[in-house]
Amino acid sequence: MLMEEVIDRDSHQKLYVQIQQIIKKKIEKGEWPVGKLIPTEDELCKIFDVSKATIRLAIYELVRAGYLKRQQGKGTFVTYSGSHFGIAMKTRLTEDLLSKDVIVTKKILKKEIIKQPTVDIQTYFENQNEIYYITCEGFFDDEPVYIEEFFIPTSLMHLIHNEDFCQTSLYEQIQSNSVKKIFKIIQTIEVIEVNKEFAEYLNLQLGCHALRVHSLLLGSDSTVIAYIKLTGSGKKYKIQTEFEKIS
Repeated sequence: MLMEEVIDRDSHQKLYVQIQQIIKKKIEKGEWPVGKLIPTEDELCKIFDVSKATIRLAIYELVRAGYLKRQQGKGTFVTYSGSHFGIAMKTRLTEDLLSKDVIVTKKILKKEIIKQPTVDIQTYFENQNEIYYITCEGFFDDEPVYIEEFFIPTSLMHLIHNEDFCQTSLYEQIQSNSVKKIFKIIQTIEVIEVNKEFAEYLNLQLGCHALRVHSLLLGSDSTVIAYIKLTGSGKKYKIQTEFEKIS
């Protein structure tokens, strides 16, 4: 397989960066479509006449950016498909099905890196040893109405900024700023018995019931990009998720 572009050995730019950019350009142009198996490391070494270590660095950066995905025993596949237009999701609090939004103010309660995720979180994020975790609290008229928890791969930490995280949905931030786009959303709603932690947050009696909404945000290769867990107090207001077609 020939490459139209070649690396410049006289350039001050590192070789692996040049290779990364050449492969990235082929993917963005659609010459290497989603699902395509790219050449092996040995083949890329011959194509670019560089060491395996250089190729591995380039591939690692493209995997980290969401352009490629490694599958053990099968090879490395393209996962990036360019700009995606589809369905936008917005989860909000309302008084009724067609009424105006209830204006909620949010604040971040906790941000941390979880180095040993629980079994259920590990099930969602394969081969992720560390997960970025954020907890937000939503208020209406100074009364807490829900707790929202976000589980995000550490590779997406750069998307999270204090000044806009509580104002813009994670969905919008990923679609606007991440190479890897959301292609599918799986949402589950359940009624739970409130534990001590959430009873304290939401001013509820221990053991009472609350509504919980689970949202899995998936990429084109069905891997989980993010997991959101929203627990509502069930006091007066409804949790409403709106899906709107965009083009």
